[in-house]
Amino acid sequence: MNDLAGKHLVLGLSGGIACYKAAELCRALVKAGASVQVVMTEAAAHFITPTTMQALSGRAVFCSQWDERPAGGVDNSMAHINLSREADAIVVAPASADFMAKLIHGRADDLLSLMCLARPLDRVPLLLAPAMNREMWAHPATQRNVAQLRADGAVVLEVGVGEQACGEIGDGRMLEPDELLYDVSRLFRPKVLAGQQVVVSAGPTFEAIDPVRGLTNLSSGKMGFAIARAAHEAGASVTLVAGPVSLPTPRGVERINVRSALDMQRALNALTQTATVFISAAAVADWRPASTTDEKIKKDGSGRVPILEFVENPDILAGIAATPRARSGALYCVGFAAESHDLLAHAQAKRARKGVPLLVGNIGPDTFGQDDNALLLVDAHGTSELTRATKLQLARQLVGEIARRLPGAAAG
Repeated sequence: MNDLAGKHLVLGLSGGIACYKAAELCRALVKAGASVQVVMTEAAAHFITPTTMQALSGRAVFCSQWDERPAGGVDNSMAHINLSREADAIVVAPASADFMAKLIHGRADDLLSLMCLARPLDRVPLLLAPAMNREMWAHPATQRNVAQLRADGAVVLEVGVGEQACGEIGDGRMLEPDELLYDVSRLFRPKVLAGQQVVVSAGPTFEAIDPVRGLTNLSSGKMGFAIARAAHEAGASVTLVAGPVSLPTPRGVERINVRSALDMQRALNALTQTATVFISAAAVADWRPASTTDEKIKKDGSGRVPILEFVENPDILAGIAATPRARSGALYCVGFAAESHDLLAHAQAKRARKGVPLLVGNIGPDTFGQDDNALLLVDAHGTSELTRATKLQLARQLVGEIARRLPGAAAG
């Protein structure tokens, strides 16, 4: 997906071994649709060459404030002005301890720091990806600098944890390129759920018959995981309650793994005590075995099939939708209906039965395990369709629809 299509970014590199990651980040930004102008400090050029960054960005790299080449289409020897004016954001990755210390004092003795100081604060955000030794990161001076940069309006990302180039292990590594790509993309997403606490359920449940067998379904969890990501992109604090799936956790999302419907019910009942939005995208099993065995049920050669008795699982969504918080509007509940036929009729009936303000329907066999989907939205005012698209695209549209329907949201 071209999440950054039409965006022009300045990618700044200060000195540090993490400059090698900036090459992959540059390539990823371009692949996501952005145009990238690389600006390097003298120290950065000791770790990676401007030639490499020019090849990846497709643009001449600027390294000196005394560079007399036209910048930003203007020939006035003011690269720090021209390059910052055409940028949608400035991303410094890596941002060294020295470079961040320089920024808080407004020092501007090289092109990159000049650009950060000269950028229009109201329309060119500054995103910093720190990279340094663990002791340097933990030092009180660095932590004071980070706090001040954030207070001044810069977006200072957290650091990674792991083995460092010096051989030590701990905090201070620059985030990986895919994590940085997400953070840059998120910068431009409308924060329509800012301040909201969102709980999302996703994936199937597994109802054990014996230690090796059980009842489940074909849900992949992809739609729920996409919704969790989209809600986080939109500024919400997000907790994802996931059934047994192997999907990676969306960046910035807290994940709680569960197995059975009863496990999921316990987790969701607790989380929705404080949440403001609950999106029930999980495909919870309707039934579970009345009892389970501690040992595998084996064939005995008689040809007889063991008789299993089933009991109905609790209706998690209906139970939460009936709580005082949900009924008062403090918790906005969204349900999902995966049907095999007659989607409109079943979705309308399910919304009424569950008592939720918004019900999202889809045809299960057409979407389970797939990367795309089509959705039908059913609320008290009627129905609308989200035409087939990737699940992330649909999730972003759905998040916008939910934000528009929340109590207190602006009309229209």
